[in-house]
Amino acid sequence: MIRPKCSSAQRVSSRGVQLSLSERLLLCTANMPVLDQEPSKGSGSRDGLPKLPLPALKDTLDMYLRCMKHLLTEEQFNKTQHVVEQFRAPGGVGELLQSKLMEKRDNKANWVYDYWLNDMYLNNRLALPVNSSPVMVFPQQHFKAPIDSLRFAAHLISGVLEYKTLLDSRSLPVDCARGQLAGTPLCMEQYYRLFTSYRLPGPERDTLVAQESSVMPEPEHIIVACKNQFFVLDVVINFRRLNERDLLTHLEKIARMADSEEERLPPIGLLTSDGRTEWAESRSVLMRESTNRDSLDMIERCLCLVCLDDASGLELNDTTQAMLMLHGGGVAKNGGNRWYDKPMQFVVGADGCCGVVCEHSAFEGIVLVQCTEYLLKYMIGSPSKLVRAASVSELPAPRRLRWKCPPEIHKLLASAADKLQRQVKNLDMNVHKFYDYGKEFIKKQKMSPDAYIQVALQLAYYRCHGRPVSTYESASIRRFQRGRVDNIRSATPEALAFVKAMTDGKPSTNDTEKMEMLQSAITAQTKYTILAITGMAIDNHLLGLRGIAHELKMEKPEIFKDEAHLISNQFILSTSQVPTTVEMFCSYGPVVPNGYGACYNPQSDHIIFSVSSFHESSQTCSTEFVNSLVQGLQDMRDLCNKCKFSSDPKQPRQSQTLETHTQTDPNWQNKTPQRPTDMTKNQQTLPQVLLKTPDQTKVEAQTQTSLQEEAQALKNGGKS
Repeated sequence: MIRPKCSSAQRVSSRGVQLSLSERLLLCTANMPVLDQEPSKGSGSRDGLPKLPLPALKDTLDMYLRCMKHLLTEEQFNKTQHVVEQFRAPGGVGELLQSKLMEKRDNKANWVYDYWLNDMYLNNRLALPVNSSPVMVFPQQHFKAPIDSLRFAAHLISGVLEYKTLLDSRSLPVDCARGQLAGTPLCMEQYYRLFTSYRLPGPERDTLVAQESSVMPEPEHIIVACKNQFFVLDVVINFRRLNERDLLTHLEKIARMADSEEERLPPIGLLTSDGRTEWAESRSVLMRESTNRDSLDMIERCLCLVCLDDASGLELNDTTQAMLMLHGGGVAKNGGNRWYDKPMQFVVGADGCCGVVCEHSAFEGIVLVQCTEYLLKYMIGSPSKLVRAASVSELPAPRRLRWKCPPEIHKLLASAADKLQRQVKNLDMNVHKFYDYGKEFIKKQKMSPDAYIQVALQLAYYRCHGRPVSTYESASIRRFQRGRVDNIRSATPEALAFVKAMTDGKPSTNDTEKMEMLQSAITAQTKYTILAITGMAIDNHLLGLRGIAHELKMEKPEIFKDEAHLISNQFILSTSQVPTTVEMFCSYGPVVPNGYGACYNPQSDHIIFSVSSFHESSQTCSTEFVNSLVQGLQDMRDLCNKCKFSSDPKQPRQSQTLETHTQTDPNWQNKTPQRPTDMTKNQQTLPQVLLKTPDQTKVEAQTQTSLQEEAQALKNGGKS
């Protein structure tokens, strides 16, 4: 939909949210898109990409029953089967809704986009930190003096401006699919939201707002957060980008300004960490004052935030760094040194804890990864330019953003701070680097690394809880116009059969049978992955059917009131593969109170797992899950080796060495092998990152859709 013209004096949107100056100008500009509502499109393509296909109703309903049968009791399933048959009856509700979706498919660039964005993000009322916003954790930096962290930040900002230039000139190479349908160009739309959008809170639904306008100039400033204060740093002056020396000079000034106790203002950023409805209400209170409106306008129009964090006082390791990125450590540390509505917040901690906090509604993880990898490689490959280039004379000084805070705001700040602190105490995080083997070993078994790890996650959950649960694995559908993601339902019947065989202790199931079950589970996972990345999975389709029924003001169909539908959408295990070519990792929180967030990054010789849960749940424990995951990965490796060696006795018996190692050193699982890079302290103040080979720099999606040739063979019914 295109926003209609409105009076320039109008300051209240259709949802009752007061708007800042930039929003009013945006909404008053003819043909100005607001990104949570898609422009209507006919058959014309966007950059030549095809439209997202609409699966047949029968196929989706059949697959829905297959996905849910083993997750339900017999009584629940019998009821669900009856409800589904009613829904798909000839001339019934299902056929009507399908026909309406077909019309939408014909008239829109992407028939599910609006439904998906609202359901996944904008309708969600939970606070963004932990619940929604993923983070990338950089290698820990070793700053020797305060100036070193500012140098790092200046160099990082310089990289951001370089990347923004690529985006503005449309010089970023088009991503192409690998593996399945290799060479297919992918939708690049998400990249152009990195620095040009923000999430506007609403009382019932948020809005993803675009910044582009023929009236409004391109943003030429960033916001620097320091000691919970916000400062405007102009990075383009008289059409010229600031060089790194000038950026460093400004950052030094900001650090000094933030140290001034007399000038210090309340930590307004804490309000953005609150629930979305609460933040919308707080924002309305702020908007009553013109000073606050101007400050909000500067933040919401900025390119990004750079958060200069104080040292946390914690002993830094992968787990604590992930937690600090996710919630800032709460009000006592850097929890107020954020503005969670902005898509990109670069965190530079005085103690070397650095990374990126991402507002997720604008783009997927692969876009965050590609941008972040560009920046770290830029900082490695481009020496710090603190001396070269003449400075812009008469540099305007950085400006502190001012706030007028009535007593009501102070109460709201106290409430937001208390809720954030509860989040800090509740988060149960465990980042584990599994060094026993990596994706190269899995490939040698002629298995997809992603499918293999997903089966291992199923095994870990079953070991901990003795049952399967609905599982979400994000799969990119960027092959299509405006493509975001669909869900790979990894809790397959085949995976359940395998994990039962691995845990029931029955000697009646021999290793050969277990291996066949593992291969069957891998095949089932791979086949469903292909369905998802080619737009034929069930979750988006069911969401569209539910959404069109709501649009038609129909009574909610019984299939969407059925208990099975609720269970199917309670993703107790929320997973995502976020592979990188630089030594960093992604983390996020669980999506339900009794669930796990499990993000993984497979490397050639190791796998990084970032597992989260909540302490308040008596059903979950991240450490126990990781321990079960490690045990499962070792068991799966041993099974592969046993079956390989039994079928080929000429193979060197490497597995015996591993088994002997396990028996002779009972504590070996708790040891972290020292890698060459771990034993030498890097003296640079630039990021200490591990770079892989250049040809690995293109990674396709949050799920590893590079399934090699085996994926195509499996789709055709053959063997890899």
